[in-house]
Amino acid sequence: MTAQPDHIHALDLPIPDAETLDEDLQKYFAVCQEKLGMVPNVLRSYAVAPARLRAFIAMYNDLMLSESGLSKLEREMIATVVSSENKCFYCVVAHGAGVRELSGDPALGELMAVNYRAADLPARQRGMLDFAVKVTKTPAEVEESDRQALRDVGFDERDIMDIANVTAFFNMTNRASTALDRMPNPEYHTKAR
Repeated sequence: MTAQPDHIHALDLPIPDAETLDEDLQKYFAVCQEKLGMVPNVLRSYAVAPARLRAFIAMYNDLMLSESGLSKLEREMIATVVSSENKCFYCVVAHGAGVRELSGDPALGELMAVNYRAADLPARQRGMLDFAVKVTKTPAEVEESDRQALRDVGFDERDIMDIANVTAFFNMTNRASTALDRMPNPEYHTKAR
């Protein structure tokens, strides 16, 4: 028995088989299977609406995998901390695994998932995460002094834009995943431990 519910999402919408998807999506799922050893359930859930799946993939890949002044680890840290603030089970599990894997430090993944403030972090990462939390919890209260605090720890203007966009993206996907009761792939629970 496992505590996690045995579904991809809680909707009565059948998940399409990969081989029934358009060729571009079949190829993308094959790449995921090859690189990750699985197709993330969020992608399988979005496969119900192929145009939205493509939009999700494009935005995710641009924000999380493209060139940036933020490292991939820093972007995964933002994803995990924002998801923790929003209590999004799917994303805390999936991106906490990403933090563990990229950092090589299982404790860092757990700290990001539970309380990043307890972690021994450089001022740069602490400032980045404090900003992400403020954007998540009280976005209307973000002021120039908050952006200046990021500059003061070494972020440039493009980095600040990337922090804001990664934060906003995960606020959106957290809300959708929680509303649909998306469940993370079981493999995430044991990755990089």
